[in-house]
Amino acid sequence: MTFPEMIRVRQRFQSEALNDIAGEMASRFQALGNLPGVRKGQSVAVACSSRGIANYGTIVGSAVSYLKGTGLKPFIIPAMGSHGGGTALGQERVLEHLGVSETRVGAPIRSSLEVIQWGETEEGIPVHVDALASAADHIVLINRIKKHTEFEHWFESGLLKMMAIGLGKQKGAAIYHQAMLTYGYPKVILSVARNVLATGKVLLGVGVVEDGYSQTAKIGMCGPGRIEEMERELFKAAKGFSPGLPFEEADILIVDEMGKEISGTGFDTKVVGRIGLPLVTKEPESPRIKRILVCDLTAGSEGNAVGVGIADFITNRLFDKIDMDALNMNTITGVCPEMGKIPAVLESDREAIDVAIKCVGLIPTKKLKIMRIKNTSRLDEIDLSEGYEAALRRRPDLEVMMKKRPMAFDGSGNLEPFFS
Repeated sequence: MTFPEMIRVRQRFQSEALNDIAGEMASRFQALGNLPGVRKGQSVAVACSSRGIANYGTIVGSAVSYLKGTGLKPFIIPAMGSHGGGTALGQERVLEHLGVSETRVGAPIRSSLEVIQWGETEEGIPVHVDALASAADHIVLINRIKKHTEFEHWFESGLLKMMAIGLGKQKGAAIYHQAMLTYGYPKVILSVARNVLATGKVLLGVGVVEDGYSQTAKIGMCGPGRIEEMERELFKAAKGFSPGLPFEEADILIVDEMGKEISGTGFDTKVVGRIGLPLVTKEPESPRIKRILVCDLTAGSEGNAVGVGIADFITNRLFDKIDMDALNMNTITGVCPEMGKIPAVLESDREAIDVAIKCVGLIPTKKLKIMRIKNTSRLDEIDLSEGYEAALRRRPDLEVMMKKRPMAFDGSGNLEPFFS
């Protein structure tokens, strides 16, 4: 096995990280003023998603403290469709993996897959809402605003999607995804979200935008009447921060880990330039990557490797962590069986890289273009093979962190950790 040597580079992204998250939350609540229709002692369901959000515990904890200060009785609900294996306990564990626990945020977590139907959309789609949220006097939404992995619109992944896929739990998410194949993602999400808003149950929404370094850059907060407007504004900011790969073409992309807390599809499809859902959308024009190798699955995924079908190769250590029940639950709910197909499974990273090289053409080792990343949310540092050397000299925006060095493997033939 002969592999090219690698060069570690650092990308420079726009950074506007907030230094005082709790202070920013307090300032936003103060600007919001008195909440209409609130009476002391009322219950409020605080909806939290399954995504890894920077400072998540602080953001949710600040919201809980404020709600308690107004005399309300908040509790946390997982708003995450079929994640966590589609079980109440599994979804509670997902939140705990993400730093949202009763001890951390000061409110109990109540998790249930039971839903109540709140009417129908104009298209006749039944609207299902978490039964615990339905029974509460108010609902507060907290989610990150970002690009979606499967469609493009003026909104994508955020508060509107949370009101549909998240609050709908497994039953609602399954129906909505079926409807999306007929009506499209934007129309279904917006129709359901507007139905939820029309009930008057939603008290406020908190939208979070992260910069290219996955740090909290902006926090928006508003009442139900401005959620669409706020999401539009925050999504524009989020797109401006979105990181990407440093080059448009690669023979091989090595992704050290995938996971549900990183992206709904385990790794960001917009980053790797491959969506893999022909019934939903066409493939992105760039980046153009011949082969994708994914090496591992995060513990926070709870065995759910949805998105694995996008890859060309995986390792045994990733395969051994897959919970097929959890994977099937998510792919069937999302009507995306393509996302659950198992790629070629190789014994180790070393063997997988060797096989991937054999599947890109007759290219001299020193000219192979290989990129290696930790995951699609950590793109500030990237390993580039020596085949990029000439192009790298023309990129003063890329800072060389480590000069050319051989790929380093442990005794099992797996790559040494990306960050020591």
